[in-house]
Amino acid sequence: MVIESRVVENRIKGGKLDGLGLDEVAGYTVQADANVVLEQALGAVAGHKIGATAEGMRRLLNVPGPIAGDVFSQTVHAESATLQLDHYVRPGIETEIAVRIARDLTPDEAPWTVERIRAVVAAVMPAIEIVDDRYTDFKAAGAGTIIADNAFNAGSILGPETTHWQGLALDRLTARTIIDGQEVATGLSDELLGHPLNALVWLADNFASRGRTLRAGRFVSLGTITPVQWIAEPCAVKIEVEGLGGVGVVFR
Repeated sequence: MVIESRVVENRIKGGKLDGLGLDEVAGYTVQADANVVLEQALGAVAGHKIGATAEGMRRLLNVPGPIAGDVFSQTVHAESATLQLDHYVRPGIETEIAVRIARDLTPDEAPWTVERIRAVVAAVMPAIEIVDDRYTDFKAAGAGTIIADNAFNAGSILGPETTHWQGLALDRLTARTIIDGQEVATGLSDELLGHPLNALVWLADNFASRGRTLRAGRFVSLGTITPVQWIAEPCAVKIEVEGLGGVGVVFR
């Protein structure tokens, strides 16, 4: 079985990947091939996620820098969702900020800067990323394997879009993670490579290096501000980001 077929089967059937022996470049190649097939099952790519933008997450995943994956339309929810625990291998939630892209960002526009990227952000929103531990041992899997599998992504829950966001200090927003009414984690948005827009710059340049256009209308989830919370039993989760609002998910 070719590697991309293993990735697809693992995602659809809920298995666990061993290390695939890929470097990051090969990981993105496998991801692109696998995602063509996954779109048939999970809907068209609607957005993108960045993982390991926080130093703590890089240590947890044992990766040297940020990693990116695609998010499929059938896994995206508006403001709230009810999900079944048994649909996942080992689900977790991440407390994030997402942005909506105003226009196509083409490879020939790289390299990007924060000042230039700011002008192409149509809206900012709170978001939960649903992640799933589909690996035998993610700490030993290697960045290439995790990239090939869209970096843990299993879906996103997107909050209300703030279009007049320019007055917000995006790098100083407090984020809270709440499970069954109890706050379990809090953090500042400067966890995202020092500033959320630094994460978006990274993704735009990453796309450009692969000859890929970041499409208008898609969203980008910029990485978790608080540590990932693994979900082992039914619960109600809510996240809040200062100045942006919140979103929620119930696991049953």
